[in-house]
Amino acid sequence: MSATLAAAATTVETNPILNISIFGAFVLVTMIIVIRASRNNRSAADYYAAGRSFTGPQNGFAIAGDYLSAASFLGICGAIAVNGYDGFLYSIGFLVAWLVALLLVAELMRNTGRFTMADVLSFRLKQRPVRMAAAITTLAVCFFYLLAQMAGAGGLVSLLLGIEERIGQSVVIAVVGILMIVYVLIGGMKGTTWVQIVKAFLLIGGAAIMTVWVLVIHGFDFSQLLDAAVANSPAGEQVLEPGLQYGANPADFVSLALALVLGTAGLPHVLMRFYTVPTAREARRSVVWAIWLIGIFYLFTLVLGYGAGALVGAETITAAPGGVNSAAPLLALVLGGPVLLGIISAVAFATILAVVAGLTITAAASFSHDIYASVIKRGKTTEGAEVKVARRTVVIIGVVAILGGIGAQGQNVAFLVALAFAVAASANLPTILFSLFWSRFTTRGAVWSMYGGLGTTIVLIVFSPVFSGTPTSIFGESVDFSWFPLSNPGLVSIPVGFALAIIGSLTSREKEDPKLAAEMEVRSLTGHGAEKATAH
Repeated sequence: MSATLAAAATTVETNPILNISIFGAFVLVTMIIVIRASRNNRSAADYYAAGRSFTGPQNGFAIAGDYLSAASFLGICGAIAVNGYDGFLYSIGFLVAWLVALLLVAELMRNTGRFTMADVLSFRLKQRPVRMAAAITTLAVCFFYLLAQMAGAGGLVSLLLGIEERIGQSVVIAVVGILMIVYVLIGGMKGTTWVQIVKAFLLIGGAAIMTVWVLVIHGFDFSQLLDAAVANSPAGEQVLEPGLQYGANPADFVSLALALVLGTAGLPHVLMRFYTVPTAREARRSVVWAIWLIGIFYLFTLVLGYGAGALVGAETITAAPGGVNSAAPLLALVLGGPVLLGIISAVAFATILAVVAGLTITAAASFSHDIYASVIKRGKTTEGAEVKVARRTVVIIGVVAILGGIGAQGQNVAFLVALAFAVAASANLPTILFSLFWSRFTTRGAVWSMYGGLGTTIVLIVFSPVFSGTPTSIFGESVDFSWFPLSNPGLVSIPVGFALAIIGSLTSREKEDPKLAAEMEVRSLTGHGAEKATAH
């Protein structure tokens, strides 16, 4: 059975007309939703936080839709199919990371802030330097995350339409970027949230159908599925053991794990979702829903990843357009032919569009609310002018994301997202935690931590095997300027971020305001006054 299905993966022709029709139907439906949602976008609160009008369950689905990115569906399935146990570490890392974010910062940030992460960080520190630094780190995290989504989009659609030339894939990435710009310009956070809710239903439902289908083929015997994956893998039983991907450099695995587990608590586009509910109680309800949805989905990825390895084969996956990111679509092709391939790929396309829309509005809000309104205009501007700047920023971010996505083609999207997590964990997380829990934290500590963590991360990434020296590097193996041995810099950059926050605070002459620190503690625990402006 497995051999027959594996052979089918290379013989079943895709149907570009069918695939484009399914894509078109999804874009049409979501565009109608976005246009209807945009009717009430009258204020900054409407555009940035959807008027705080969503219920806990609705926001829980939207959080899942925002968090379960192309890395979760395309990247992790491919990583498990090709690297087995080591690939599943991404699923474990992403899930554990979500729990860390919920326990440490999610509700406290929702209660303390208004629209962006910088609202929390600048509550009891100096406004302008902290907001500027927070906006820059937010833009950096969003940029790396957008690279991953765009790379996934190029690989996915090129697989569907049979486009193997780099120029054709670049056109696909440009189309995704243009659609993203239109969604965010028209719908704001409310339209984006509804797209994420629809996408969460489609993604989890599609993954559930494929998971059951794979288990039916193997008699609902997971051991039989694993045996089939071993039999169809060039690595044999190594796909069930640790070390296939990270055995040569265990420090790389530790670095990746740190970035994944700690990075989520510093991801601005996920944290911003908590500003769309009206009360702390609804924020907690959305957390419960999100945990269940995300946890169930990551269990599905284990079956789908090994299912792709068993029914398609690692060699077929890596040779396909899109490389490892094509594992889930190819599995759909084997299971249900071109129709299921079109449906599942449309779901993956929805995943990419929803996540890039969420990232884009977060980056735009950070620039307009933190840099333009608070730093450039010093708070002396209107909400209308601020939203206008946000819309213009959306266009600029979209263009940058398109160009970056074209440059990142062929990279594993789960791996690219891990780099975004490293930036978030190194530049954002130390400042968030110390702002919430350390009364002696100062402006100098915040600024040193954010700039130092960001700078360290970017330098180590540029001079790592990610950029040069290996066949999978962005510049290939013909160019080699790497001297940092780890593919993920988290093992070094995260401690640097925390150390700079502590050293900067302890060496600062800035005197903390005990009343302001007490007010922040009360607000973070109760949410009292969260709707008011946070300028001090």
